[in-house]
Amino acid sequence: MSKDFSPDHLDVKAFAQAGATLTGSDPLSRYTRLAQDAEGPVDGLQVDWRAEGELRAESGGASHLWLHLTVEAGLPLTCQRCLQLDRMPLQVDRSFRFVADEATAEALDDEAEEDLLALSRDFDLRALIEDELLMALPLVPRHEVCPQELPMQSSDADFEQASEEKPNPFAVLQGLRKNGAPD
Repeated sequence: MSKDFSPDHLDVKAFAQAGATLTGSDPLSRYTRLAQDAEGPVDGLQVDWRAEGELRAESGGASHLWLHLTVEAGLPLTCQRCLQLDRMPLQVDRSFRFVADEATAEALDDEAEEDLLALSRDFDLRALIEDELLMALPLVPRHEVCPQELPMQSSDADFEQASEEKPNPFAVLQGLRKNGAPD
């Protein structure tokens, strides 16, 4: 018997036990919190994702429910190096282990290396996708290699000349001192 799984109301236990896979391509505008961070239009941009459920037998006989999530998207952000608006790539590749409830997840969180989530029969996979993309946002967006050459000088060519021509405001005081002012 085949079971259809919905990313909006995912029964995680059944999904993992079935070893099922869900894939999708959603408009970026569907993820409203992420779209708010965009610095340009998001029309036509997509979020491509894949979720795989797995039941892993651990040593000691207990089996654990796992979800592996991969996500790719591009978000319009301003490069802080060249100040050009461009679509910056966002990628997520993470695995999550599901435990009985929030209290168990909190108790095991400090000692577990993996990410723990509370088991649910009505899990919102798209909310997890959006949370992970928000955490993948760069603190300082920038290209690996900017598309245009950056100026490598801090001032214009005539900057030095302008500062040489500017009179020193203390030169007048120096002149008073030389003209007979007592030391």
